[in-house]
Amino acid sequence: MSTGAQLLVECLMEQEVEMGFGVPGESYLAVLDSLHDVTNRFKFIGCRNEGGGSFMAEAYGKLTGKPGVLFVTRGPGATNASIGIHTAMQDSTPMVVFVGQIETGMRSREAFQELDYKAVFGTMAKWVVEIDDADRVPELVSRAFSTALSGRPGPVVVALPEDMLVQETDARPRGLIKAVQANASQSAAEEVMQALSQTERPVVVAGGGGWSRDGAASLTKFAEANQLPVIVTFRNQDIINNHSPSYIGEAGFALAPEIRSFLDESDLILALNVRFGETLTHGYTLFNPSNFDKKLVHIHASEQEIGKIFTPDLAVVSDPNSALAALAAHEPLAQTPWAERTKSGRSDWIKGLDVPPQPGDVDMGIIMTYLQKRLPKDTIVTNGAGNFAGWGGRYLHYGDGKRLLGPQAGAMGAGIPAAVAAKLAKPHRFVLCFAGDGDFQMTGSELGSALQYGAAPVILVLNNGTYGTIRMHQEREYPGRVSGTDIVNPDFAMFARAYGMHGETVRHTEEFEAAFERACASKSGGLVELIIDSEGISPRTTISQLRARNS
Repeated sequence: MSTGAQLLVECLMEQEVEMGFGVPGESYLAVLDSLHDVTNRFKFIGCRNEGGGSFMAEAYGKLTGKPGVLFVTRGPGATNASIGIHTAMQDSTPMVVFVGQIETGMRSREAFQELDYKAVFGTMAKWVVEIDDADRVPELVSRAFSTALSGRPGPVVVALPEDMLVQETDARPRGLIKAVQANASQSAAEEVMQALSQTERPVVVAGGGGWSRDGAASLTKFAEANQLPVIVTFRNQDIINNHSPSYIGEAGFALAPEIRSFLDESDLILALNVRFGETLTHGYTLFNPSNFDKKLVHIHASEQEIGKIFTPDLAVVSDPNSALAALAAHEPLAQTPWAERTKSGRSDWIKGLDVPPQPGDVDMGIIMTYLQKRLPKDTIVTNGAGNFAGWGGRYLHYGDGKRLLGPQAGAMGAGIPAAVAAKLAKPHRFVLCFAGDGDFQMTGSELGSALQYGAAPVILVLNNGTYGTIRMHQEREYPGRVSGTDIVNPDFAMFARAYGMHGETVRHTEEFEAAFERACASKSGGLVELIIDSEGISPRTTISQLRARNS
């Protein structure tokens, strides 16, 4: 006999879960006690906030392809974690969240920290379940992992009532779950190739979650063999080798005019694993559901995404990796009248990499040129949300194993936890995080987790003294009426040093290279704060100066 909590941990071991994230809570003390018995097989990473923990689990799932596992307590712990759950859903990342719950006999009395998790997370996760009988732990945990991995990957929330966790059971764990995916047939690949052969201006748009390294390699091989142009969706740059002659850019926010024109002029869209959301469609002005007049071939892991907004001329339900393996294995087309168009698109993308001199004393264009040459080929790049993230997304080239872990959901604060998780999951790889000053302060306390567990990323904090993206929109929509977007910041370098990292501040471009090298040499990780000029309160404004001004 074992308790529900012990059986739950046994089930995790069967699923080969080696690492999980979370903040301890009284509602799942029995699970924490059971984890004590498997410390040689499982590493529990204690986080400083459930939001940071959920970002770590999401990044782990995105990086490894295995579900990121998160433990949080009931009520406030669950709601704190919601930001990473929402990110995992929009980014199509496998994730399993175990949430403490009140005793079953107290339901519907608004007990201490009581929440109806199905109501709270019903539209935020692929599946939400509450295990009220310890005998069903193996069944429902197996289903949770299968749901998180299969079809379009995503988050699953599993609620654990306190009394169930101490209930005795003689149930036994189930075996290792393998993802259930539809595989593209050779006949489906033949139909796709036939559709391409009947067009003159096709474009491949690739994105979504669930890509493997082999799948990304097959995408590059297929596109090059057929001289096809490839555009990726928001923060999906790492699913194709950016050095490929087929890669022509990203369809994200601040859509480049040449990318918009390219898509406008195309007569066939080969949509590989993408959702037609607001970002890809540029607010449904680029692809308008009411007058969409292009041929559409849509390949996706979930049948629920096909025909959801646009009706495809050809639909293939398949995970991206098997679909691209089938397409890459197909004999290339003999005629590719779009070859020159692909070259032109590639040329436009390369021209767009030329950064004009930047205002102020720190020129990010020069810094990005240095980083592109300096970073190891298998670097893992992370970022949160803000205009600053465009530097790593646009001006670093991905390929040869380089990865980008950025929140397609646009969640601020994701970069620091993602960097910590990436360094814990892949300790021998170099991890670089881009953070904004406002973005960093959302989850900067997770440097405590980095300190505690020996993670050592390198972090660049772009400090411009403002919520830059919102300020940009504010100046456009309400010029001259600044409200709520200025920030007075701490000394970020000193903050990093308080957590045992190397920390220093760069105020001039020529200082960066040496500062970055010192950060890279630090065994405990490093943070380099870059002072970027901005209107409004200067990042150089100190707290004492602000107090003096306000008095």
